[in-house]
Amino acid sequence: SSVRCSAVADSSTLDTDPTRPYFSQFGGETDNDTIIAVATPVVPQAGGIAIIRLSGDQAVPIVQKLFRAKGKDGENVDWKVKSHMARYGTLVDAGGKLLDEALVLPMLKPRSYTREDVVELHCHGGNICSRRVLAACVELGARPAQPGEFTLRAFLAGRIDLAQAESVEQLIAARTSAAADGALSALRGE
Repeated sequence: SSVRCSAVADSSTLDTDPTRPYFSQFGGETDNDTIIAVATPVVPQAGGIAIIRLSGDQAVPIVQKLFRAKGKDGENVDWKVKSHMARYGTLVDAGGKLLDEALVLPMLKPRSYTREDVVELHCHGGNICSRRVLAACVELGARPAQPGEFTLRAFLAGRIDLAQAESVEQLIAARTSAAADGALSALRGE
């Protein structure tokens, strides 16, 4: 069976009624799902680093199954999860196959963008490494995030208000410095 690795859903399958809880492309409420997406562009000529972000109750347990922290001499060491403390190591799939080297950065609730447990995986850029890591996380229970779902979770958790959520979208879409400056000011409530 094949695993869907795309972090972006087909917009025609999204529930657009804002008065209902948001729904997964697979059906059912998703407010307890652990979501995953690539936070950096995924193109063959992308930068050297890809950032893959997970958010939800299973973010840390999923990464604990994949991540092997490395000590000073390259040996495997125990990984003690500490919020906002990056750790270097390798990512392996369920069968132990090496997927990539990575820096892992956990941001434990409530001190994260979504106010949920968030883990960022900083691995090599390009399509192959990020797709392999995404697929391994999906196999362990993460679900590809809908477009804007991290910001939706931040809004629903009270981390940002509606104007700030709109500013995030405007900042991402900004094509000029002036547009980016305006969106940043609005995001900061100025």
